[in-house]
Amino acid sequence: MKRIALMVLKLLYYIPYLFFKLHQLSNIEKYDEETRYAFVRKVAIKANRKGRVTIASFGESNLPKENGYIMFPNHQGLFDALSFLESHKRPFSVVMKKEVKDTILLKQIIQVLQAQIIDREDVRQSMKVIMNMTKEVKMGRNYIIFAEGTRSKKQNEILEFKGGSFKSAMNAKCPIVPVALIDSFKAFDTNSIEKVTVQIHYLKPLYYEEYAGLKSTEIARIVEDRIKLTIAKYTK
Repeated sequence: MKRIALMVLKLLYYIPYLFFKLHQLSNIEKYDEETRYAFVRKVAIKANRKGRVTIASFGESNLPKENGYIMFPNHQGLFDALSFLESHKRPFSVVMKKEVKDTILLKQIIQVLQAQIIDREDVRQSMKVIMNMTKEVKMGRNYIIFAEGTRSKKQNEILEFKGGSFKSAMNAKCPIVPVALIDSFKAFDTNSIEKVTVQIHYLKPLYYEEYAGLKSTEIARIVEDRIKLTIAKYTK
């Protein structure tokens, strides 16, 4: 949490403008997705610099050439989304748990990015989110889903990926992009402001032709295994 305080302190002069601009950009009828995303990405890069965090990004060439894909990373902590915002140049949105929807600043960013809020205790609401995502991905939006369901508290170890997280991708018949995050937990989930490098590895996608006919649990295992192998390779 010390790093969050450091970011806020160094960006204190910028915060009034930030809230003004986010409020302005929440008018999605006036501002297109590229404009809204570009601003949020610029803020993320600025915050990372002030917080002494370097993003080492690998495999960006693996991202599908066409939009309309879903990325499935491991979930290490509160910093994960900032890793994506700096390294992923094209707009994306994200599925967030309802517990964070009213958090100051996150609330405004959720509106600007048009993120989906999911209630994991409400099956009907969760199904509605899956249907909405399916529709939007088919229309060319990119998404991130944390398939573990919650952040791992075991540093670079990952939790079991949930098969249900892959339903939107299966319904949309879209590319599935495994993403390995390494040392992301060091940014916000340790009580330190020492310089840190977070690795983000975009792995080769699974296209519909490769996973058609597989069960969601089988897809989850494939994605989980690829991420595990990458983490093991780069943490030796």
